[in-house]
Amino acid sequence: MSYYQRAYLPHWHPENSAIFLTWRLFGSMPTPPPQSHRLPAGKRFVAEDRALERASGPHHMKDPAIAGVVAAAIKYGADPLRLYDLHAWVVMSNHVHILMEPRVELSRITESIKRYSARKANKMLGLTGKPFWQIESYDHWIRTNEEFDNIIQYIEFNPVKAGLVANPEEYAWSSAGSEACVTGPNAQKELV
Repeated sequence: MSYYQRAYLPHWHPENSAIFLTWRLFGSMPTPPPQSHRLPAGKRFVAEDRALERASGPHHMKDPAIAGVVAAAIKYGADPLRLYDLHAWVVMSNHVHILMEPRVELSRITESIKRYSARKANKMLGLTGKPFWQIESYDHWIRTNEEFDNIIQYIEFNPVKAGLVANPEEYAWSSAGSEACVTGPNAQKELV
C-alpha cells in the first residue's frame, strides 16, 4: 500500500484496488453545506459534491470543446497509455469523477491528465499561465463489489442529479454517454 499526503488530504492506495477519484476546477470549491462537518466522510463528500453544481466559481467544462479535451485526456490515459483500467467517468461543468484501477502511481495519473487538459483548456480559454485545476484531488479506494457498483451508478447518474439530462446515456461526457468508450479488462461495457 502506498501513502502520501498533499496539501490537505492523506492518500492511501492499496495495490490492485479500484480507486474513485474526484478533482475540481480551480476556484470552484463551494462553501460546505451547513452541518456537513458532522456527517460521516462518505455522506459529507456527497453533500459537498452536490454543492458543486450550485457553486458560483468557474464552469469551464460547460463548453463542449473544453469537456472534450478533458474526456479525451481521461480516455487516452486508459488507452493507449495504459496508466489505468477505466471503469466509469464523468466530466461535469466544474469537476470530474473517475473510477479506475491504477497501473502506475496515482499521482502520475492525476498529474498526466490534469497537466495535459489544463494546458489545452487554458489555451482555448485564453488563460495560459493561470491555474485550471485545484491542486488537491479526493480519492477513495473501493473495498467491496457492492461499493464498486454503487460508485459506477453515482458517477454515471451525476448529470441526471444535476438536472442536465433525464437519463445517463444522454450525457455525452461520461462513460454512460454516446461519446464514451470504457476500456480495460474489467470494463463492464464499451460504448462507441
